[in-house]
Amino acid sequence: MRILLSTYGSRGDVQPLAGLGLALQALGVEVLVSAPADAEFVELLDRVGLPLAPAFMPVRQWIETAKLSGERLPRLAARMVPAQFDAITAAAKGCDAIVATGLFPSTAAAQSAAEVLGIPFVLATFCPLILPSPHHPPMPYPGWPHPPGMTDNLALWAFNAQAMDALFGEAVNAHRATVGLPTLAHVRDHVITRRPWLASDPVLSPWQPNDLIDAVQTGAWILPDRRPLPTELEAFLDAGEPPVYVGFGSMAMQAAPDAARDAIAAVRSQGRRVILAQGWANLTRIDDRDDCLAVGEVNQQALFGRVAAVVHHGGAGTTTAAARAGAPQVVVPQVADQPYWARRVADLGIGAAHDGPVPTVESLSAALKAALAPETRKRAAATASTIYPDGAKLAADRLVAAINGKEL
Repeated sequence: MRILLSTYGSRGDVQPLAGLGLALQALGVEVLVSAPADAEFVELLDRVGLPLAPAFMPVRQWIETAKLSGERLPRLAARMVPAQFDAITAAAKGCDAIVATGLFPSTAAAQSAAEVLGIPFVLATFCPLILPSPHHPPMPYPGWPHPPGMTDNLALWAFNAQAMDALFGEAVNAHRATVGLPTLAHVRDHVITRRPWLASDPVLSPWQPNDLIDAVQTGAWILPDRRPLPTELEAFLDAGEPPVYVGFGSMAMQAAPDAARDAIAAVRSQGRRVILAQGWANLTRIDDRDDCLAVGEVNQQALFGRVAAVVHHGGAGTTTAAARAGAPQVVVPQVADQPYWARRVADLGIGAAHDGPVPTVESLSAALKAALAPETRKRAAATASTIYPDGAKLAADRLVAAINGKEL
């Protein structure tokens, strides 16, 4: 059995797919991953022994290309869909199924590839807000803010379908026509499918069944990480009380150019030391004081259980990692699903949601004070034991059973 796992996005898209890949390999499945060939993803997949079939372009290169072009989403989608279709179709030859996640034009291309090849397709997402439901609103798309006064969730999802047709419909349908596939009345519903998979933890992001779709919640796809922490980081951890971790992952933090300076000052105001994760924002130290250490990409699973709190952007993976470690969180949401994860952290009482994407010393200090409170740490520790650890295994078992003739 051979399965292609396809994604196009940041580390938050690639890493969980690698977790599913390892779970499939444990069942004897041959796995191939189609993902952007950025150096960090090449290293990640090579480290865990998963072969890479490069996507049409490294994602950082695509971001720069999109910025320089000045093109809007419909035109960018028209460039991505056929290019991704070619890359995915070439990788998927001889495969028994495609599991896809990531940016919508990429998942649409993966689905078209599966249709052309005549193999099963599974759409997976890491946040409930991607999936239609009367219980929550959709995320607004650029240029398509929710209409003023429209608060009914079903009305908002109908508006969302219109927005996605306007943004992606022409690109998807034009390409489908060129490869001999029928065009679609509504691209969103076709690509999401009637039975998508929700790869998120049911405690952190519970899914409420509804009549719109029959989603399958597997639990988060967690990639085991057994790497030791760097010697310098171990020494820093051992040199004093648990520090506060600050990192914004794949967010460039362009709206907050002083994020590192303000975060360090806020952490110091709480009497804590700082671990600064450089990330795509390239966070750096502001002075040579010995209470701050800047690090590159490290094993969060080993680190988060040893820190006083985790300050981050609210990616699904980082939120889950901190929750599993029992570390209180401060979420400074930037885009997309990150405000949702900030609300969930606050609602569960396992941390604080920062108000808006631009932290100041004052606003971050207040959020940190709440996160560092004893009652928050107690709730975070209690929640850690409830996080389901085997979402990738459940998904892998289900996928193999489906290909062997059972229902997806």
